[in-house]
Amino acid sequence: MSTSSPVRATQPPLPEQHPTHPVTPGHLTWLSSQVVEWQREGLIAPWQAQALVTRYHATRTLGLARLLLALGAVFVGFGLIWLVAANLDRFTPLTRFGVVATIWVAVTVGAELLAARRAHGGPVPSPVVHAGRLLAALLFGAVVFQAAQSLQVPAYEPRLVGVWALGALLHGYLVRAAAPVVLGVTAGFTWLVWSAALDEPTVLGILLVICAAGVGAVAVATLHDRSGPRPAGAPDLASPWRVAGVVVLLGALFAAALPFVEGHAAVWTPRLVTTVVVATLLALAAVVVTLRSPVEPVETRRRLAWEPLAALGVTGLAVVLVLWDAGADASDVGLVDWAHAAVAVLGYLAVSAGVAALGVLRDRTELTVIALVALVLFTTVQSFAVFAQIIDGAWLFLLMGLILAGSGWLADRGRRQLAKTLGDDSPGAVRPTASDSTVRPEQGDLR
Repeated sequence: MSTSSPVRATQPPLPEQHPTHPVTPGHLTWLSSQVVEWQREGLIAPWQAQALVTRYHATRTLGLARLLLALGAVFVGFGLIWLVAANLDRFTPLTRFGVVATIWVAVTVGAELLAARRAHGGPVPSPVVHAGRLLAALLFGAVVFQAAQSLQVPAYEPRLVGVWALGALLHGYLVRAAAPVVLGVTAGFTWLVWSAALDEPTVLGILLVICAAGVGAVAVATLHDRSGPRPAGAPDLASPWRVAGVVVLLGALFAAALPFVEGHAAVWTPRLVTTVVVATLLALAAVVVTLRSPVEPVETRRRLAWEPLAALGVTGLAVVLVLWDAGADASDVGLVDWAHAAVAVLGYLAVSAGVAALGVLRDRTELTVIALVALVLFTTVQSFAVFAQIIDGAWLFLLMGLILAGSGWLADRGRRQLAKTLGDDSPGAVRPTASDSTVRPEQGDLR
């Protein structure tokens, strides 16, 4: 028999209004129902219940307003860049530059004034502010290209994209906004891959530059996570780096695993040496900072420290697959070709499973989706590139379907086991009992 008595707490002064945490509508509904139950059982006072619920606001991952505003900003930004690239002859270069720069400054200042005034009327972040900052970062690209045009610099130069990326990243970190950072990371990787494809003389050199960029991005994301907990309403600046690093590494490993990609010794150009050294130092710094973090338990720190090391391992596997001479003769598939295909398939399956596990560990659905899509594409291409040489027609599709189904089954079993292990080993985890009838959010399999 319960002897608990209702909680009697004195209501403190109302705190100052701060930005609230975004949650899905289903989770907010679940929290509201639980708060009502806790209040009915006397566990919390009415003012405490109100304070708990008002700390969160319902939002969707990609709402209609956010989508339309982002698309509008993208179209306006690229439209202005297009107008600049068209080289409007009715104006002088100085006039064109002045007009574009004025628009960029006006949009940038307007977005920050809107963010400072909180004109949307409350602590819930406004998608208008995000769209304004994204448009400002895009317009900076128009300023860069117009300045290059005025200075008679060739417009189709990767270094202009690099300057654009640097400005967008600087803008994003100065105002602590995710949209300019996403644009800056995207433009930065575009510049790096474009310039490497133009300047690096070997396939292995291009691959090393791309892999090093992926390692560096993963390391930067890990360093972001170790910088401390994010305040309420603060953007997640680690996710763009992590997603970009995962996509680049999976893409590089995908290309390296193709049997017809021939590898030669890399020519160590200054760009290649600089990129590899910086990426390695960032990865080592991320490992050291993670292991020394006083916030998490030792086991958690050790598990998270493997993330940049795994990125270095993916780079090593890609180099081995490129240097492995196999698949030169498509009409004669020998034992070496089969061994190359086996290592490539098993390695890619392991890397994809690791990315999916990382998505479970960090509760990032996009990483799991990226791993699934990459695995399906890789298995399909490998099946046609290797098995199609000896199996054709319906048997090829049957074998490919069995491989995909088996890979999916193994990935699902691994995901479920990982989720179960994490739930059982979490410090302070509550073990459900037979009498536990607590309502769960989002009915269904949450694993």
